[in-house]
Amino acid sequence: MKSIILQEPGEISLANKQDPINPENDDVLIAIKRIGICGTDIHAFKGNQPFFTYPRILGHEISGVVEVVGERVGDITIGDTVAVIPYMHCGNCDACRRGKTNCCTDMQVLGVHNDGGMGDYVTIPSSHVIPVNELTLDEAAIVEPLSIGAHAIRRAQIQKGETVLVIGAGPIGLGVARFTKLQGAKTIVMDLNEERLNFCQEWAQCDVAINGSDNALQQLLDIGNGSLPSVVFDATGNKHSMVESFNYVGHGGKLVFVGLVKDPISFSDPDFHSKEMTLIGSRNATKEDFYYVINCLSKGMIKPSYITNKIQFDDTVSYFKEGNFQTNKAVIMLD
Repeated sequence: MKSIILQEPGEISLANKQDPINPENDDVLIAIKRIGICGTDIHAFKGNQPFFTYPRILGHEISGVVEVVGERVGDITIGDTVAVIPYMHCGNCDACRRGKTNCCTDMQVLGVHNDGGMGDYVTIPSSHVIPVNELTLDEAAIVEPLSIGAHAIRRAQIQKGETVLVIGAGPIGLGVARFTKLQGAKTIVMDLNEERLNFCQEWAQCDVAINGSDNALQQLLDIGNGSLPSVVFDATGNKHSMVESFNYVGHGGKLVFVGLVKDPISFSDPDFHSKEMTLIGSRNATKEDFYYVINCLSKGMIKPSYITNKIQFDDTVSYFKEGNFQTNKAVIMLD
């Protein structure tokens, strides 16, 4: 069985691992067909992913076809196209008991804490496998990254007609922007990359796109006739952007950090307090978010052009070593 292994920051290789073991009881053996490359993988490759341990088989944005099911698996059958929920929660901690499995105190994420799906096969508990026979393999592979955005939108409790700013037009920001539009919000997207801005405005159907290098605060005030957005999402995973994002929130508004950095984030407490701002962290997603995204994909509410780069499995190592990660969503192909 072939796998992509990240030995340490900057050192990645294709290796032959032992053959997969047939699942028992509640597990499912999946033949991997698509693996999305995510910011988490890139940050781990660069050595700045805070929850990562080495060495590790990467890959948590997974779609595939079921090859074998365990004896107690009743709702998944051989041949099903499936998406995978890669967040392995304990089920016993306070967060899990409150239904917040996405931030379990003993969270084990595929491709981060445990070996992931960047290989020929993976064995997954059936509780984390969702049959999606109504979707293509490409669509099934983007359910997870889109669910990150869907979860952030649900956390923010967006109201129809609100003005929302999404900072960062990468893969996660794209999903956030699209779901704000589906909630009926006026959506502004901000980035430093004009190509990404143009793609996001067309793909997510944003109302306005602005370049953050050109006096962003004044642009936002002009767009809002003197008012700032009531909800701001930062999906950059960039410390400078996250610190600046506090300045873009209107009085009584919300700031949602979808991105993640290792560094401490600081802000002006008088400004934060005077605005009575709500600061929200958004981590991973729940099964509810996955089903919402699957429904949106099956109804054609999300354009398939989200995937902008397809890579053959044997070219994956070269892709990482070349370091050109500007494409919106790269997906590894195994068929």
